[in-house]
Formats: sequence, C-alpha cells, structure tokens
Amino acid sequence: MSILPHFLVIPFPVQGHVNPLMQFSQVLAKHGCKVTFLHTEFNHKRSKTGVFEQDKIQVMTLPDGLESEDDRSDIKKVILSIKSTMPSKLPKLIEEVNALNVESKINCIVVTFNMGWALEVGHNLGIKGALLFPASATTLACGVCVHKLIEDGIIDSQGNPTKKQEIQISPDIPMMDTTNIPWRGVDKILFDNMVQEMQTLNNFGEWWLCNTTCDLEPGVFSISPKFLPIGPLMESNNNKSSLWQEDSTCLDWLDKQAPQSVIYVSFGSLVVMDQNQFNELALGLDLLDKPFLWVVRPSNDNKVNYTYPNDFHGSKGKIVGWAPQSKILNHPAIACFISHCGWNSTIEGVHAGVPFLCWPFSVDQFLNKSYICDVWKTGLELEKDDDGYISRKEIKKKVYQVVGDDDIKAMCLKMKKMTITNIEEGGQSSHNLQKFITWANY
Repeated sequence: MSILPHFLVIPFPVQGHVNPLMQFSQVLAKHGCKVTFLHTEFNHKRSKTGVFEQDKIQVMTLPDGLESEDDRSDIKKVILSIKSTMPSKLPKLIEEVNALNVESKINCIVVTFNMGWALEVGHNLGIKGALLFPASATTLACGVCVHKLIEDGIIDSQGNPTKKQEIQISPDIPMMDTTNIPWRGVDKILFDNMVQEMQTLNNFGEWWLCNTTCDLEPGVFSISPKFLPIGPLMESNNNKSSLWQEDSTCLDWLDKQAPQSVIYVSFGSLVVMDQNQFNELALGLDLLDKPFLWVVRPSNDNKVNYTYPNDFHGSKGKIVGWAPQSKILNHPAIACFISHCGWNSTIEGVHAGVPFLCWPFSVDQFLNKSYICDVWKTGLELEKDDDGYISRKEIKKKVYQVVGDDDIKAMCLKMKKMTITNIEEGGQSSHNLQKFITWANY
C-alpha cells in the first residue's frame, strides 16, 4: 500500500468537465497524492497539458473512437463513441500505469458525468470509484430524483414535463419550473443515457464529490449520503487544462482600467447564440459608457461564426477568443460578469465576489440563475423582450442597475468570504477532502 493514494482521473472530454477535474488533480497533488490524468487523444493534442506539479500528475491518453474531422460538439455522438471504444482499452492502460508505478498502484478512479462505465471497469479490477460532478449539487440531486419525478407524474418516461408547474425536489432547494429541468431539450437517447448513468454511479461510485460548499446549496446534502462538497475548486496560477489558446493580453489591458469599471462577458465553452442576438449584445455593449472585455469563442474549426453589426464600434472594449477566466474575475478592474451561469463560471464568480448579470441558455444554467438571483442575491437576470431577445436597452439598463446596487455588492463579498473559508484549513470542504483522501487509501 502506498503512503498516499494514486488516483486515475477521467473527465468527459469537454472543457466544463476537464477544467474542474484538472483543478481537483492539482489539489490532490498538493496533498502529496499521485494522479494519472486520462485525456482523449484528440483533447491532449489540443491542450497544453504535460507532466507537472513535481511529476505527481502524469497524463495518459486513449482514443475516443471518432475521426479527427468528426464534430465533437455533438455530445450524443461523443458519448456513444466513447462507450463503444474506451471500456475495452481501459484495463490495459491501468495495467501499464501500475507497471510504471509498482510502489504506488492506482487505488481509486475518479470520473466526471458520462464516464461512469470506468468505475464499473475499476470495480471489476478491485479499484475504488468516485464521481466528481462538474455541475451544481442541486443538478445532481435532480438526477437522483428522476425516478420519483416519473412516478409522481411530473415528467414522462422521456424526461419531458407532463405540464408546466413549479416543483421543489427537497425542502430548502429553490422552486424549479418544470420547463427548466436540467435535461430540458435532450432527446430520448440522451435522457436514457442520463438515467442509466445515474444507476451506474449509484452502483459503483462510493462518493459523489461536488464542486460546491455546504453553505452554497445547504438543502441538497440530505438527498444522498454519497454527496461530499469539496469546493470551490480553483485553478492554480498556470491553467494546464484549457482546450483553446488563452489570450493573456487581456490581463495587461485590465491593468490599465479603473477599479470596478469593466463589464466582463463570457458564455462558456458550448453556448451558441444566433446572429440577431449577437448583434443586440454587441450594440448593447456599445451603449455602455464603460469598458468591456468580451470573450467571443472560436468554433471548433477556429473560425468565428459571428459577424459584427456594421454600426458596432467596440472602441471602449477588448474582444478575445478565449481568456484566463479565474484570473480575470479576480482582477480589481472587474465590475460585473455577464454570464450564461454554467456552474464553473458561477462558482468562479462567487469565489471572486463579482456581481452577475444572468443570461442562461440551457440545462442546469436556469437552476444556477435561481441561486444567484433568488437565494444568494448576488446578481440580476437579463429578461427577454416579446420577440424572445435580450435587447440592447435591457443590457444597458441592467448593467447600470447591478453595478450601482450596494446590497448586491455586499452579498457578493459575504459569499466570497464564505466560500474561501470552506477551502481554508479547518473549513468544511477542506475537511471533506481530507476524509476522501483517507478513504481512498484504505
């Protein structure tokens, strides 16, 4: 038995899963654990990941089964290809890693959602297993409750709401509109995959690690004893997990801006906006008498899909393709964050104490918006007009409203302090992490 455990960590190959699992790997390495990080061959070629953290994190790869020209933004295609390719290859990889690490063989496999099959493979080899859930604990709780929601007639067997209504899956969890359940809009194959994944994780994942704190989502943890909040996970100074080239010139640009003056705009790694809405956003930023930093992500073929409207000046702003978000949010020049409310962005914004303007697009983002606006009171929602668009006037109005709201700013600082306290020595998340590492070793 090794003095400290050796973890094999396996993210589903999208940025929103790779990032938190890499951050978790760095935390484990700082605690003296050995980590083998399993990338797909495609993602490894795209990323800057190497061997780092004093060689305690080693990177291995397996093929995802797709061709290089295949569209990896088609999540269903990626899930099905991985499930038919990787499970048969994983035992050999584990054997190779163990042969290289005779004194510290793999004790525990940690996966993100959609990779539960690896826990079953590990279980058959006598290796412990855990989930690191990349979204909120509340989103995971919805997955836990899926069978009950079907039994109670709230959703049908395909995951669709039987009627529009407000539901509460547990006391102390925000009310949820059934049209905003986390799997909204997915087809039957993806819904069935989610149900099957929850069953696999229940059978083979002894812990469900959550990138959150007891204080952020207090009503959730009574739903299952498997839940273990260990967040917030924050990247180290050198982010090794970005799948796009980060434009660090924006940090120099921020240094030249006044404190709490810049509007930061970013919609994560998957959101696609239609051209008309893109135009309204561009012209809304132009209306502001404030500097802005806007991330306009390249598509997978590295061509920007959008065209800027003819009357867009952008003279007060800086536009980049991808950015070191955690560093940006913690920069003193940032005044507020216009966000899609993905969980990684949400937890980073809360940790940085930045007010939000919420612009959710899909899945769990609506739930996260409810926490930000209704529970934590650290932001406001951008509301659509009668045509279904968020207008330039709405953007201008809400930006001035949120940056001028002292109550929101005070709540942001309170939430920031609370989340930081959790990961400091003696904090609840820090204690839970130590408990997990001890469990993995025995």
